[in-house]
Amino acid sequence: MAKQVCSGAQLKCSFGAAPAALNVMPGHMGETGGPAAANIMDFVPMTNIPAFGMCRTPSNPAVAAATAAASGVLTPVPCVPVVMAPWAPGASMVLIGNMPALNDASKCICSWGGVIEVADPGQVAIDIP
Repeated sequence: MAKQVCSGAQLKCSFGAAPAALNVMPGHMGETGGPAAANIMDFVPMTNIPAFGMCRTPSNPAVAAATAAASGVLTPVPCVPVVMAPWAPGASMVLIGNMPALNDASKCICSWGGVIEVADPGQVAIDIP
């Protein structure tokens, strides 16, 4: 069974250089016995999903420009996530703030091609489908 994800959960991006902590804004009605529980709508870049250090995907225009300026040598630039859609699939049988709860099997896709996933859900006590 998947684990409930809460504020402070560690996220990773397939093109990012460092992990980042999920930030769940106050107002959700669910708790995990500690930090606020997340739902699939906690995907807003720089509000819920912070930067992952440096971005190294050539599909990011800033990386492409820096790489071109470096004569074709891949040159990472500071990460600025561009996430346009909620986490999927979520746990549709468990609602947090009237939206499916976020579990550690859910993923987000960055517009530059990175896959953002949960590396550590932030708690280990609560399982959800």
